[in-house]
Amino acid sequence: MTTNYVTVKNLKVSKNLLSFINDELLKDLDIPKDKFWSQFDQIVHSLAPKNKELLKVRDSLQKEIDDWHIKNQGNKIKIEDYKKFLKKIGYLKDEGPDFKIETENVDEEISKIAGPQLVVPIMNARYTLNAANARWVSLYDSLYGTNIIESDEGGSERYDPLRGQEVIKYVREFFDKFIPIKGTSWKNIASLKVVNKNLIILKDDYEYKLIDENKFVGHRGDSKKPSAIIIKNNNLHFEIIINPKAFSAAHDIAGISDVIAESAITTICDNEDSVAAVDAEDKVVCYKNWLGLMKGDLKIQFEKNGKNLERKLNPDRSYISKDGKELKLHGRSLLLIRNVGHLMTNPSIILEDGGEIPEGIMDAFITTAAALHDFKRKKNSKNSSIYIVKPKMHGPEETAFTDLIFSKVEEVLGLKKYTCKIGIMDEERRTSANLKECIRTLKNRVFFINTGFLDRTGDEMHTSMEAGAMIKKGDMKSSKWIQAYENNNVDIGLKCGFFGKAQIGKGMWAMPDKMKEMMTDKINHLKAGANCAWVPSPTAASLHTLHYHQINIFDEQQKIMKREKAKLDDLLTIPIADRTNWSVSEINKEISNSAQTLLGYVVRWIDQGVGCSKVPDINNIGLMEDRATLRISSQHIANWIHHGITTKIQVMEIMKEMAKVVDKQNKNDKSYVNMSNDFDRSAAFKTACDLIFKGRAQPSGYTEPLLHANRLKKKLI
Repeated sequence: MTTNYVTVKNLKVSKNLLSFINDELLKDLDIPKDKFWSQFDQIVHSLAPKNKELLKVRDSLQKEIDDWHIKNQGNKIKIEDYKKFLKKIGYLKDEGPDFKIETENVDEEISKIAGPQLVVPIMNARYTLNAANARWVSLYDSLYGTNIIESDEGGSERYDPLRGQEVIKYVREFFDKFIPIKGTSWKNIASLKVVNKNLIILKDDYEYKLIDENKFVGHRGDSKKPSAIIIKNNNLHFEIIINPKAFSAAHDIAGISDVIAESAITTICDNEDSVAAVDAEDKVVCYKNWLGLMKGDLKIQFEKNGKNLERKLNPDRSYISKDGKELKLHGRSLLLIRNVGHLMTNPSIILEDGGEIPEGIMDAFITTAAALHDFKRKKNSKNSSIYIVKPKMHGPEETAFTDLIFSKVEEVLGLKKYTCKIGIMDEERRTSANLKECIRTLKNRVFFINTGFLDRTGDEMHTSMEAGAMIKKGDMKSSKWIQAYENNNVDIGLKCGFFGKAQIGKGMWAMPDKMKEMMTDKINHLKAGANCAWVPSPTAASLHTLHYHQINIFDEQQKIMKREKAKLDDLLTIPIADRTNWSVSEINKEISNSAQTLLGYVVRWIDQGVGCSKVPDINNIGLMEDRATLRISSQHIANWIHHGITTKIQVMEIMKEMAKVVDKQNKNDKSYVNMSNDFDRSAAFKTACDLIFKGRAQPSGYTEPLLHANRLKKKLI
């Protein structure tokens, strides 16, 4: 694969990227091409050196921390001494005075509506459209198709009437709890109609109303025989579909054929952890899909069950309000765009000194320019704001650099200052420990903070690599530091004025086939104060949204504001194992679990360019995997090798055994290439091994440098 470049000002730009920017991105925007390239050239060359300096600071701080731990090896860490050291080297900042964020023009999906958040690889147009359209999802289908409802026909293609009845029962019982009817139950109703602005519910010739009549907000069709009723609870909607002729309404006296739940309120379109975009060819695919979403014309044709189908963006949903006026509700999820972090460069553009462009800077300009196409339509952001999620920033200096980048982007694109809103992913230790000061640097832009267990744990282990052997991965979630981390994120966000103004998020439910378990566990994200939390699919979004009907998150956040705040001492407590005399079988089991998931993900990344997929674990339970999975697994094994818990030889033996397991799990994939046929020639196997055996040397423990380098080599074959 050869990349052809064209010289533009002092840049060498790949032909396909140049063509995309000139002929598609800038088309219909009031931005002359020559002016854009001239300013882009100047700003990139001024920002790139700053980007490099910040990365050098990361390396310098890591070396000082490594040296401190080596010097103090064998001694119990005294937290006060440790904090003094971290302040001395500039890792830990003094906390400034209290303040409130000043972000303006934030859409209500960010500020007022609490609900599920999807993350989707922008490289896959079909998945992206599916996620964008997941604002409204059939609750009946979601319940019927998952393990929440148990029946003999679970997983069968044949319709099971009893299973269908259980779905209806589940929804009616839910409505009885959270949208109750005064004097009767949803299970017994015979019909629904609208009279004098009120929802009338009929049963046995008697008329009933909702206990809270304000929860009825509109309908569709004839008021006496409506085709849909719209219910609103905790700022979220249900659309009750009435169609007695539908197959699904055959056993329903009221003729209700479905309940559509307002589900994925926001969606992160991801250029980062869930894609394998390593060159101009890949990046243009990502950028085109994002542009298509912003222009509203993205479409995809595909075949499913022998039928040719087309997927495109759904229109807004139209109703008649209870006052008889037109009522429109947003038909799609509010779309956010995740750029890459500050670390990686990309060969799409070559700078004057021969180096590659920092990919995060390139993303900033191109994804923002694409979002301008929505300003005329206002189909995404009603307030003409652009929402960029920025990952993997380390501390206030790097969040301030992000502010600088987007200030320059706004200048070049002629945007009002602070049009670009920034989401801070609190997934690096230096950011967690200085979160308030990170938010301060973006106080006019920040719209979102969240936590991410995998990346944050990977950075925890890499930062403290020399401190000692880490506890088992499964024990991390109950460790002192992570409890403080999760609580601190919410405490700081609320203290800085996020209440009713910005999102506080929690991480992904990684088991898309385990919805019953999700419904038990994920409500804890709301109880922890999150007004959005990640889910792996539209189905999961429609189910998780029920949690936001059960709990008014804004009431919950007000309670949390009064609790005792998380302690920095706990946040900085390193998860070193008190005992390391685990049995050989214990150690091998831990390594095998990590090795298997690591190999299962890497083989698809390197060989097929798949950045996010459902990877079966060692017990054949499908887990949604992205690069964060690799970071925690590779750093954990690297730590155990470094501290003598295991050996490189033993790990290599396990890697080979697990490669055979992964090969077997992928036997039905016709495009899959076995790793175990020839370990020495398998680029995927060698990459997975490098992630472990070279793990200590990787910047912040990141997996991108090795993955990108080996994927580029694979694409050349």
